Amino acid sequence: MFLSEEGSLPSLDPKAVSAWRSSKAKDTYGPIVELVKKQQEIAKKTGIPTNYPGGLLASKMERLAKHWLLCLLQPLLVTTCHSLLQIYQLLEFQAMHQNLLGGTTNNNTQTLASRKAPSMPKPQWHPPWKLCRVISGHIGWVRCVAIDPTNEWFCTGSADRVIKIWDLASGKLKLSLTGHVSTVRALQVSPRHPYLFSAGEDRQVKCWDLEYNKVIRHYHGHLSAVYSMALHPTIDVLVTCGRDSTARVWDMRTKANIHTLTGHTNTVASVVCQAAEPQIITSSHDSTIRLWDLAAGRSMATLTNHKKSVRAVAMHPNLYMFASASPDNIKQWKCPEGKFIQNLSGHNAILNCLAINADNVMVSGADNGSLHFWDFKTGYNFQRSQAPVQPGSMDSEAGVFAMAFDHSGSRLITAEADKTIKIYKEDDEANEETHPINWKPDLLKRRRY
Repeated sequence: MFLSEEGSLPSLDPKAVSAWRSSKAKDTYGPIVELVKKQQEIAKKTGIPTNYPGGLLASKMERLAKHWLLCLLQPLLVTTCHSLLQIYQLLEFQAMHQNLLGGTTNNNTQTLASRKAPSMPKPQWHPPWKLCRVISGHIGWVRCVAIDPTNEWFCTGSADRVIKIWDLASGKLKLSLTGHVSTVRALQVSPRHPYLFSAGEDRQVKCWDLEYNKVIRHYHGHLSAVYSMALHPTIDVLVTCGRDSTARVWDMRTKANIHTLTGHTNTVASVVCQAAEPQIITSSHDSTIRLWDLAAGRSMATLTNHKKSVRAVAMHPNLYMFASASPDNIKQWKCPEGKFIQNLSGHNAILNCLAINADNVMVSGADNGSLHFWDFKTGYNFQRSQAPVQPGSMDSEAGVFAMAFDHSGSRLITAEADKTIKIYKEDDEANEETHPINWKPDLLKRRRY
């Protein structure tokens, strides 16, 4: 720094430099010079010649003192400045580090050494799922499925306008309900009443009394096809949504339209309810997810991370989280504010449905008939399968429209485009040796979008 500024500084005064050098030499070597002078005076008086080694050394030291000072002083100043600069930088770094992490400098050093890049946790091992039963009986695409709260039967709705009730254990048909005049798109079974709710592309929302197997209520109000419905777990309300870009909240008994939830700009494809806030979550073809306050009937938050239409939303049965499915990614969210957790990438298809069980197994089904099984917590895709097409139907009719786990979480029921219902179960013979986890630890990458 000093060397670079030397050319721009004013010239030094020769007299001042000479005076400074002489004073410096006198201060440093004064006693030696005086001693040599005394010896020289004694030598003159006694007649001893003065060219002895001590005298020569003293005269040489006098001559070299000025030159040595000039050579030594300049690098010494530069070195001192560099040392001071390093000490200042070190102190500044320690102060900044202490402000960031807190504690003493030694603790901070240990904290720095122990902090490493986060790695993906090892996923939980899940047995692979295999197809155990194919049920045929519908003569149209099977569009929806719902499970009885007693886990004894399940019902399906189809494009043949018929609702069929099947025995879960044997797969045999128990009952067929007719009344819709178009495709049945949504079904729900009430856990507190002997009621079955259905909705379809005929804009009708019906309540069936399962003791009499007949319709006892109609909920009128939708202006277009109804695509999904959900029952609130603690309040006697029903929520439906559809192609008119709205979700409607109905009083189950009085058939009154309590709220009409408007805000989406395209078809509302899926709706789920939960007891805690936010109580209603909807997804739409406008690529957004909305969280709704049921009491106020207004939107609490709008999640815009997806780039394409969001056709399915599924709540986790235990964790306070939910997942959404879109052709770009499956995304996980944390309630109540809808905080984004992570992306599950790899299912590159139009996703129609999601299902999650209590063992943290999440399944996604697509238009091309592919099923992907995920470990919910880590996002690890532990199995990929292709649903076999029913003999006699076209390969293009491979598509999964709806799916649901039974209440034990051990059976997965899918509604498909080849007019069949397929039931999957875990492979009892599989273990961690026969089906190991292909786990490659990597840096945890949670992309924002």
